[in-house]
Amino acid sequence: MSTTQPIKNPKQLATFKNYYLQERPNPRNHMLIIIGLNSALRISDILGLTYGDLYHFQHRTWKSHIVLREQKTGKTNRIYINREIREILKLYVNIEEKTPASWLFVSQIQKTKPLSRFQAYRIVKEAAAFAGMDANISCHSLRKTFGYHAWKQGTPPALLMSIYNHSAYGITKRYLGIDQDDKDEVFAKIKL
Repeated sequence: MSTTQPIKNPKQLATFKNYYLQERPNPRNHMLIIIGLNSALRISDILGLTYGDLYHFQHRTWKSHIVLREQKTGKTNRIYINREIREILKLYVNIEEKTPASWLFVSQIQKTKPLSRFQAYRIVKEAAAFAGMDANISCHSLRKTFGYHAWKQGTPPALLMSIYNHSAYGITKRYLGIDQDDKDEVFAKIKL
């Protein structure tokens, strides 16, 4: 059985991110991928987002954080809305047509329900196939990709463990998808 992997290759990641922007324009799908890559949330939590989770309707401003109770763990998580997420929201969202209870990712078939996990999976798989990635890419790859690139940019694994709300360091270590190439890179850079 294969394990879901993070998207490690920067060129493939760029192609993957831009698939629904350039190749097959679809604002909802593009926003799903960008928010998934930049929030470290599970797909079930992303699909459950409403406009009220992101936008302060009374003050007419975007919130600085997404605060939610994770479906899987029941733990409360507070996610900073970074520049990438903020820009994608400003690009695609006409907030005047929304209410706090409106789903961020609406099903095209059942307009009163959020996008299904299966459809989210198909969205991710299509972009991954275009980017030339193997079968080990799924919705969970978005979450794992966040951690892998944060780790490569110097974020301590203990902090990633806290971001992910993991109960054990071993889980976070598996998420990062550290392989022999990553280990070799460390040895190649060391000059003592």
